[in-house]
Amino acid sequence: MPEGDTVWHAATRLNHALAGAVLVRSDLRVPRLATVDLTGRRVWEVVPRGKHLLARIEGGLTLHSHLRMDGAWRVFDSGEKWRGGPAHEIRAVLGCAAHTAVGYRLPVLELLRTTEEGRVLGHLGPDLLGPDWDADLAVAHLLADPSCPLGEALLDQRKLAGLGNVYKAELCFMAGVTPWRPVGDLPVSTVRRLVVTAQRLLVANRTRPSARTTTGSRRPGRGLFVYGRANQACWRCGTTIRSGRQQDRPAYWCPRCQSGPTR
Repeated sequence: MPEGDTVWHAATRLNHALAGAVLVRSDLRVPRLATVDLTGRRVWEVVPRGKHLLARIEGGLTLHSHLRMDGAWRVFDSGEKWRGGPAHEIRAVLGCAAHTAVGYRLPVLELLRTTEEGRVLGHLGPDLLGPDWDADLAVAHLLADPSCPLGEALLDQRKLAGLGNVYKAELCFMAGVTPWRPVGDLPVSTVRRLVVTAQRLLVANRTRPSARTTTGSRRPGRGLFVYGRANQACWRCGTTIRSGRQQDRPAYWCPRCQSGPTR
């Protein structure tokens, strides 16, 4: 599942391509939207909310999409050949005079009134990349269920919005605990430091999510501490990084560096 920085980057590209422009092409290829035609309407803005994308369109409409595991939006210049997958994977096409945005493999695509966005987004916790980011509220949400394993809590979009499996693994490493350690076992200061670090990392990586780094290094293969590095040596201590499953998702940790809570 894409991280919040990837979604933010996608929203920025879509907004740059479409905001302020009138749609000259509209093709929504899902059954319930097959008869919808948005041509002639102006796109006001495209904004992210956690891992959700919101294209706000003239007439009080919002096209809401979510990428989940495999979805992607691609932006092409007018007349440019589309690249992003076979035609049967296209779920949405929004075109203006200069650019065309094509949504591939979108598992969530719906049209709603802009005033009703809260119906699909109201459950989300503080958005790590949102203008209303609230670190104190995020800490409170994480600590409200002390028995919840840290890895699960970090992925719970109701607690804070924008983290995926990559950041989950990396933040647990930085906290010095495995993803299975209950949140309540951690000092409050550690939870707060995690929240602050999470927001700092997403902000730092949002303009270049394809070169995401948590280690501070942009060298190929050196950007992450543990994620995707099973059976390799830990950068810090040399211990072999282990992997497993948590909630049917891969988990990675260093058994030496992540042996207990830190203060």
